[in-house]
Amino acid sequence: QAELMESGGGSVQAGGSLRLSCARSFVGYNLYCLGWFRQRPGKEREGVATIDLDGSTVYANSVKGRFTISKDDAENTLDLEIKDVKAEDTAMYYCAAKPAGLCHLDSELFGMWGQGTQVTVSS
Repeated sequence: QAELMESGGGSVQAGGSLRLSCARSFVGYNLYCLGWFRQRPGKEREGVATIDLDGSTVYANSVKGRFTISKDDAENTLDLEIKDVKAEDTAMYYCAAKPAGLCHLDSELFGMWGQGTQVTVSS
């Protein structure tokens, strides 16, 4: 059983919206820093957004104002709302988690990952 599992990816037209979700098989969402990352073909994985134990968030400059990360500790879910999608948003999106502590967009801090969900933006 996967510890993290993304869903909600697919094809979306430029300017449209999409909502990604990440479910976890274990309890304790409130004890972890959670994040969304993405990887474009031929590029390194990059941070998109993180949300800390207290709900504080960090966003990459490229997605500010368009992406919203949220979590529900009771439901053990993590979401990423994507609005006004652009061509450059096409990527494999991953959710990730790390123990409480430093919580920012550095993917190397995260040791627990989902398998990813593909988002493809079309004209």
